[in-house]
Amino acid sequence: MKTRKEIVINSSIGETRIAILDNRQLVELYVEQPERGRMVGDIYLGRVVRVVQGMQAAFVDIGHEQDAFLHFSDIGNELVEYQTFLSLNGSRNRNTARDKRPIPKEGQNILVQIIKEPISRKGARVSTELSFPGRFLVLVPNANVAGVSKKIYRLKEKKRLKKILHGIKPDGFGLIGRTVAETKDAETLQQDLNMLLRKWKKLEHVLKKASPPCLVYKDVTMASSVIRDLFTPDVVSVVVDTKKLYREMVAYLRDVRSALAGRVECYKGKKPIFDQFGIEIEFEKSLSRKVWMPSGGYLIFDHTEALVAVDVNSGKFVGGKQPEQNILRVNLESAREIARQLRLRDIGGIIVVDFIDMLEPKNKKRLYDEFVKQLKKSRAQVNVEPISAFGLVEMTRERVRPSLLFAFSESCPTCDGVGRVISESTVLTKIERWLKRFRAERPERNVQLVVHPSIAGFLSSGMFNNKRRLMWKYRVKIDIRKDDSLRTDIFRVLLKGDGTDVTKQYLV
Repeated sequence: MKTRKEIVINSSIGETRIAILDNRQLVELYVEQPERGRMVGDIYLGRVVRVVQGMQAAFVDIGHEQDAFLHFSDIGNELVEYQTFLSLNGSRNRNTARDKRPIPKEGQNILVQIIKEPISRKGARVSTELSFPGRFLVLVPNANVAGVSKKIYRLKEKKRLKKILHGIKPDGFGLIGRTVAETKDAETLQQDLNMLLRKWKKLEHVLKKASPPCLVYKDVTMASSVIRDLFTPDVVSVVVDTKKLYREMVAYLRDVRSALAGRVECYKGKKPIFDQFGIEIEFEKSLSRKVWMPSGGYLIFDHTEALVAVDVNSGKFVGGKQPEQNILRVNLESAREIARQLRLRDIGGIIVVDFIDMLEPKNKKRLYDEFVKQLKKSRAQVNVEPISAFGLVEMTRERVRPSLLFAFSESCPTCDGVGRVISESTVLTKIERWLKRFRAERPERNVQLVVHPSIAGFLSSGMFNNKRRLMWKYRVKIDIRKDDSLRTDIFRVLLKGDGTDVTKQYLV
C-alpha cells in the first residue's frame, strides 16, 4: 500500500508543533518553544575552558549555562583558531591521520557547531567540523570533498551528481549532495550553492567583530528545517494554521522548489488544527508512561539517567489455545508500536526492550527481523543486538535533542523524578528520630512542628493519635502548624519560646 505522507504545523504563542503523518497516523512530532529554540546547526565562537585527557574531550564556553562538550573525535584534522580561519581558503592539507588530531588548549578561541542539544545536566555536544545544509547540498568550509548521500543507490546517478559537484565546487569548500538532489540539474544545484555561500559570507562578516563566547550563525527555525529536510516529493500536503507561516513557507519554496509551493495549504477551519487531524489525542498518549495496544496488551516506558527501559505486557489479551503463538502475536504488535513510539517520542541513547519470553528460535528471529524492519522507517541511526537469552533486546538510537517527554515536562519537585514519595509512616519515623536527638541534648520541652497538611492530618488522626504518643514518649509539648508549601517529606521544628529554627541541628 502506498504511503500518504502529510505535514501538519500548529503555531501558537507558546510553541510551534510540527506533526508528520503516514496514512493519517502520527509518526513524528517536533516542538519548538521560544525559551527552548532549536540549537542543532548553530555556530559559536567559543573559548576552551578545560581539557580532560582521560575523557579525550574538552569543555568549551559558548555562553550557555553548561559548557559545551567537544570530544576529540569531533575535531577536524586541524584545529583552526578563528583569527586564521578566514584566511586559509582551503589551502590546508586535510590528509592528516585521523588518530593525530590536534588537541585544543585551555584559553584557545575556536569555532564550534552544535551537533547535539543539551540534555538533562549535560551541555551541548559540539564539533569543529562545520557544515551548512541547504535544500539539495551541504556546504563544508575548508574541505576538499565532493560526495553524495549514501541513500542514493543508483551508480549512474551518483557519478552524474559527483561530476556536477566537482564542476561547481568553489575553492576552499567541500560539497555533499543530499538525497533530494537526485535527478536535479546543475542549474538547480548552483542556485542552492549560491544561497549557502551567501550564508558563509554573512558568518565571515560577523566573525570580524565577534568576541567569545558568542553566537555567530543561527540555523533555521524548527519549522523551516522540517520543510528543508522533510518536504520531499512524496509529501502530498503541508497544512499550516497561521497566515504568516504560510506566506514564509510559500516564499521559501518558490526560491528553492517552486513545484512544491502549491502543496502548502493554510488551514481555515474553526476547530484547532491538531483536533481536526486527530493528532491531539495521539500527542497526549505520547507523553504517557503506559501505551495500550489494540490487542489488549500494553507497553511501559521508563526513563532513567543511563537508558530507557520498555516493558511488554500481555495485559487484557486473550488468545487461542497455543501459548507460543499468542505470545508471538503480542510481541510482533509490540515491535511495531515500540518502533513508532521511539520515533514519535524522539527517544535516543541506550534502549532496552523486555519482550515476553518465547521458546522457539524461529519465533525469536521473526520478532527481531520485524523490529529491525520497523526501526528502519525512521531517519535516526540505530544499532540493534539480537534477542538475548533473557528475552531482552539492547539497542542504541541516535539522539540529537531531548525526547518529547523532557521537552514538555519537568521533574516533580516532590519526588525529583523518581515517581514515588516517602510514606507518611516513614515521615513519622524521621520526626521521632529527630525528637530523640533533640531531647538528648536540649532542655526545652515546648516546640512547634511545621509540616505539610497531609502529614499534619496523619499525625493528629488515627486510633492512637501519633502526635499524643510522641508527646508522652519524649515528654515534650508539640504544636502542629500546617504549611502547604513544604514537601510531604520535609518538616521544620521551631522553639516555642523565641521561634528559633533548630531543624538542621538534629538531622542526619
